[in-house]
Amino acid sequence: MMMELWIGIIVIATAVFIIPMNSSAAGGYGKKKSKKVGILLVAFGSSEPSTQTSYQAIERKIKTKYPNIPVRWAYTSHMIRTKLAQQGKILDSPEVAIAKMHDENFTHVAVQSLHIIGGDEYHDLIRTVGASKMLGGFQRIVLGYPLLATQEDMQRTVSAVIETIPKERKKMTLWFSWATARITPQMLSTRLSCFSSN
Repeated sequence: MMMELWIGIIVIATAVFIIPMNSSAAGGYGKKKSKKVGILLVAFGSSEPSTQTSYQAIERKIKTKYPNIPVRWAYTSHMIRTKLAQQGKILDSPEVAIAKMHDENFTHVAVQSLHIIGGDEYHDLIRTVGASKMLGGFQRIVLGYPLLATQEDMQRTVSAVIETIPKERKKMTLWFSWATARITPQMLSTRLSCFSSN
């Protein structure tokens, strides 16, 4: 009986004195933050000026659609980030960009992949976002699919490419190429089946 009383007193003392001290010592961690939404665009990356122009056009469209939401960038390619850093242009990896957004008190983050397919870099991004979810850094973090994630995506993309080809062309050959260790010949065959037309 006496032992149960002492355990009860220790539990109450812990709840009253120690837990509040730890919360204040943690610099406000654990307190509910006011909602702050952000968008993180993640691309393989490129050091080519023409690609930067395309990335800027994507960012402009997103900022037009979501004018009050901050947009951040990350490149998955270490090689491209290193090359750009040598030119004085610093871009973050997805891991660093997500950590910075957490430090900037974002509570809701939409991570949008600008990759063409779900290759190695995209799968690394899935793991990064998943780790962030497990750590509980945000109230919500979501990851958007790459351009060609579904059969319908591929059909829409092929249709869009075909629409840009001048009508006076009689014959056409489309070559789509990418490098990834995750695509098998069977997957490629399935993904390219939308290219055949009757």
